[in-house]
Amino acid sequence: MKPTCEKCAAALAFGTPAKICSYECTFCVTCAESGGNRCPNCGGELLTRPRRATEGAA
Repeated sequence: MKPTCEKCAAALAFGTPAKICSYECTFCVTCAESGGNRCPNCGGELLTRPRRATEGAA
């Protein structure tokens, strides 16, 4: 998972809400919602990025 928003470059630290598409293009919630939750790269649906159980989990 990418650590920054691909549109505005906002930091998306572990545990920070973010949206991703099936190709793992990553956006902050603000940028994702301003684009209608559609990935500007592939046109796919942007969904809430899954959380990891721990920071070191694979």
